[in-house]
Amino acid sequence: MSERPIQILMIDDDEDDFFLVTELLRDISPGQYTLEWAPTFQKGINAIESRTHDIFLVDYRLGPNTGIDILHHFQEMQYQMPVIMLTGKGDYAIDREAMKAGAYDYLVKGEITADLLERSIRYALDEYSHLRSIEESEKKYYGIFEKAHDLIILADCDKNIVDANPAALKIMHYSKEEILRLHLRDLFLSKEQSEQFLNNICSDGITGTQEYEFKTQEGKKLVVLINAVMLDEAAQIFLCVIQDITDKKREEQEKQHQEKFVITGRIARVIAHEVRNPLTNILLAVSQFKEEEEVLASEDSNLYTDIIERNCSRINQLITELLHSTRMMELHPAIYGINTLIENALQLAQDRLQLHEISLQKNLVVPDVLVNADEEKVVIALLNIIINAIEAMAPGKGILTITTKRNQGRAQVQVADNGMGIPEDKLARLFDPFYTSKAKGTGLGLTSTQNILLNHKGTIHVDSEQGTGTIFTITLPAQ
Repeated sequence: MSERPIQILMIDDDEDDFFLVTELLRDISPGQYTLEWAPTFQKGINAIESRTHDIFLVDYRLGPNTGIDILHHFQEMQYQMPVIMLTGKGDYAIDREAMKAGAYDYLVKGEITADLLERSIRYALDEYSHLRSIEESEKKYYGIFEKAHDLIILADCDKNIVDANPAALKIMHYSKEEILRLHLRDLFLSKEQSEQFLNNICSDGITGTQEYEFKTQEGKKLVVLINAVMLDEAAQIFLCVIQDITDKKREEQEKQHQEKFVITGRIARVIAHEVRNPLTNILLAVSQFKEEEEVLASEDSNLYTDIIERNCSRINQLITELLHSTRMMELHPAIYGINTLIENALQLAQDRLQLHEISLQKNLVVPDVLVNADEEKVVIALLNIIINAIEAMAPGKGILTITTKRNQGRAQVQVADNGMGIPEDKLARLFDPFYTSKAKGTGLGLTSTQNILLNHKGTIHVDSEQGTGTIFTITLPAQ
């Protein structure tokens, strides 16, 4: 029993029926119910609008109006409350109509007993409580579904997408209509990953959180964590909660690059110290050796000593270049527009662009984004990337796309080519000293580029797909 009496409103133009119901309620449990009477349709409407009652007993016949009109008024108010319709004997069509209009139950006048009345009231109140619980759960689910930052996707037993929240539409760049036409496998970047995921969800009905690669409508790669579970066993509907960790993975990768760069610099300094000392001794010994008159008379000896000197000088030069590409450098910064720096780098690359017949497309942000940079060094870094892009493309078929924009307080530059692309296993080594795929390259260009950007508190990231092309993304702190 509740702490306060259950408030009942009876809308009925027959006072005898009101007294009958009053007596029946007293017989059920004195003090458990409070009954208020509205003898006319309008008084009933006024009482309903006070919103103070827990349940309503409504007579079907109310002068020129009916109890169905009362139910329609509840709908207009968007006020869902338990209503029990009181009808005459044999009015089965009216009973069905009342239930369709929202009545919870009906009682036939002349057949109402205390037990029947109590059962109907209890049933209506329990059903109302149950429906409210469902409605609250639906509201909570809807709020989570609509406002969640993670991607939420519902799919049916055939793995067709049946719903997607706004975050999924925004991040994947689909409209609601477009994504509902897709199969779950269409979201995965690789067929192998999609089959692995679908096999797991089909066999177990649940998957642990695993990392996968998705693709947006434009084909851009997203790194995601997916947690999927069967939501409705009977309807075979399952829920996928998908967390986009692309930026997080990129930040981790950039952090690894920085740590790796620091270690490389330390190793380079150790190598320079340990190698240059014996190199100096070798060169001194060769010099002394050549001064001997009997040695000078031998052409073979001259040939061998020249080879030793030349290669010692080459080793010394490589050590010097390694030190320059990995050491902290002195900067002379000033304020420049990122577009200005790009234009300066493109000017230096103009001959190569023309020689390889490269088509240049520029998407430069307006207004320009200002950065505090050492112009000479940043232009060298940009030039290295532009030259790499040019050399990766087929002459006469290459398209170089330069894009600048402001992104979360940073100036961002993207240098994209439609070249051969870089294999996945080589991407991790791209900035390593002396790593190169060029026949005549030293493998220090990108190492030096990374050093320049790190000294400017910037970042560099590479996305590549074989046969499609490569995108270098550079960021610098914006003013």
